[in-house]
Amino acid sequence: MSGMGSTGTGGTVPADERAVSRFVERFAAELTEAGMQRMAARVFAALLASETGSLTSAELAERLMISPAAVSGAVRYLGQVDMVSRERDPGTRRDRYVLHNELWYETFTRRDQVLTRWEKVLREGAETLGPDTAAGVRTAETAEFFAFLQREMLGILDRWAVHRSTRPAPDAPTPTPPPGD
Repeated sequence: MSGMGSTGTGGTVPADERAVSRFVERFAAELTEAGMQRMAARVFAALLASETGSLTSAELAERLMISPAAVSGAVRYLGQVDMVSRERDPGTRRDRYVLHNELWYETFTRRDQVLTRWEKVLREGAETLGPDTAAGVRTAETAEFFAFLQREMLGILDRWAVHRSTRPAPDAPTPTPPPGD
């Protein structure tokens, strides 16, 4: 589990590797509880906690103490749901798995598209079931809920874009002086 908190290029203070590992496992457990596959959750959390947001299969296997086959299955799933992409290290045959820059924004934007489809199907279902039936009323209310959620989500995403563009840039880490200075 070497190098979890440092790029190895000076200027950064290495994170406590045990604490980082605990964070990775804790966040992975939360993602698993929310429905993500366990190994994919661990790989995602490890990528999130890496300094560069990208790791090779070998680095992931070492950090998470899992087999290359487990890494392969996890990154395949994460790629299918557009949470990571695969890039080739220049001049090598080694793949690197990279988090998308706007991961959460893109995820919620795609969720908005899902809500639109659900709302449409639910409205058609409410019509089919009939507006005077309990099932029709319940289905229409569900469609209305998704329409409301979609409107609110669009507003939230717009506010996030404004917030992100107007916030000050984070301070660069202060290099730690060598001992004895």
